[in-house]
Amino acid sequence: MTQLLGIFGFLVVLLRAAILCAQTLAVGGILFLILVARTKDERTENGVQACWRLIRGSAAALALAQLFFVVTNSVVLTYSTEVPLHDVLNANFVLAGGLAIGATLVLWPRVLRSAPKMLMLLPAGLMLAASVMTSHAASRMENRALLVGLTALHYLATASWIGGLPYLLITAKRLTDPEERAAILRNFSRLAQVSVAVLFLAGSGMSWVYVGSWAALYGTAYGVMLAVKLFLFLVLLLLGAANFYLVRGLAADTGTGERSLLRFGEVEIGIGLSVILAAASMTSQPPGTDLTQDRVTLQEIAQRYEPRMPRFSSPGVSEISESTDELTRKAQALGKTVPASFVPGQSGFSTDSPADRAWSEYNHNCAGLVVFLMAILALLSRSRYFEWAKIWPLAFLLLAAFLFFRADPENWPLGPNGFWKSFTVPDVLQHRLAVVLIIVFAVFQYCVETGRLKSMAAALVFPMVCAAGGVVLLTHTHALTNVKEELLAELSHTPLAVMGILAGWSRYLELRLPKENRTGKYLAWVWPLCFMLVGMILMDYHES
Repeated sequence: MTQLLGIFGFLVVLLRAAILCAQTLAVGGILFLILVARTKDERTENGVQACWRLIRGSAAALALAQLFFVVTNSVVLTYSTEVPLHDVLNANFVLAGGLAIGATLVLWPRVLRSAPKMLMLLPAGLMLAASVMTSHAASRMENRALLVGLTALHYLATASWIGGLPYLLITAKRLTDPEERAAILRNFSRLAQVSVAVLFLAGSGMSWVYVGSWAALYGTAYGVMLAVKLFLFLVLLLLGAANFYLVRGLAADTGTGERSLLRFGEVEIGIGLSVILAAASMTSQPPGTDLTQDRVTLQEIAQRYEPRMPRFSSPGVSEISESTDELTRKAQALGKTVPASFVPGQSGFSTDSPADRAWSEYNHNCAGLVVFLMAILALLSRSRYFEWAKIWPLAFLLLAAFLFFRADPENWPLGPNGFWKSFTVPDVLQHRLAVVLIIVFAVFQYCVETGRLKSMAAALVFPMVCAAGGVVLLTHTHALTNVKEELLAELSHTPLAVMGILAGWSRYLELRLPKENRTGKYLAWVWPLCFMLVGMILMDYHES
């Protein structure tokens, strides 16, 4: 149970992200069938059936995520507060979860397909209502009705735009009549334009209430995540604008524009889901307007991130503090009381000494140097004059070796814990497995770059890993203690996450866009530049 409490914050974010993503897809599919696929042509029947399968799959995922969310929260609440189970079952999140699960069950009977389409709005509305019930809006004492309405519109617009995109791609790929396909694309384009306007207006209203000032935008975790959402929203608008012009020119297109439209749509889905995951991370934080104390100031940000030379000298292993796990084991072996923590699941020990910070800075700076050199090689490999630079993936081998020695200094080969004993610690085992995966990934990507692996599926592994890594970093848990220090660290991690997302999807478009579309050639230079920025941020990382 203690381990569950330790990961509870991150687990809740992941479950909330799964709920929002599944809800967006399920509701988006329903709106697509009602508002976009408005045709009686039998040629669309195959696409409609495929859409129904995705709607049902999304509904099943939503029900499962809601069930896990309710069970996990109930167990933790009962254990940490000793609230009776019958009181927990009357909590708002339990009622909302039950409402969402009930709404998803309505979508399963096949008879619903022959019923009037407007009836499908009922389960869609119930799913949205369940999310609104557990949002910040429902917990506010002031302006609750206004915020509930804006939140519902925000969810609805997100579902109709981002949630409808997969169904658009499914339908467009199955239609053989160009006129029928163009009509559905135009219908969705108009719906997307309305959704973007509603999304912007509703989001602006909520931001005004939840953030309220510039100081809260950069001085609180909620404000930082909102800034990330706004940036990714602008990226989505650029992709949407490209799709808009492609749709307008489909009538005179020879096929290139249609294929480009599908590729841009795929990236819109990926970045849109990243925005939804960022929103899930925001739900774990109090609104910025409520944190009037202990905010990070511009002066503190400027002082922490003032450019300086990287640290390439490290303290010795004997100078750094022992890990919290090691301190806990020693205290228990001596029969001493382990210091209590005010935050469930966290340790009461503190291992934040100057040597610890110097060790961490050295690790980040050296890793940044490796990433920067790798990006330079990747950038050179874009030119036909530097074919040898395609060895750039092998730089990951340097990173793997560095992490093997430096990630866990209390274990073999630097620390007192032996080789086999180190594998009994879960965190250390994860780090060792990560090193193995990095080595495999380096060799795999080297084979892709040098042409030894020629399949598109193999080539897409790298961009997918980049995009997924950025999303995971974006949704990482935020500690509840030492708010300023945690936020200052997050201010360096957040740009890394955004660069990872942009690098992954720009590389994806480079590979997937038709050769006739020159955009892919420009994007070939974008993702190496993103990695250069990642390396520079890591080389400038410091904790004091």
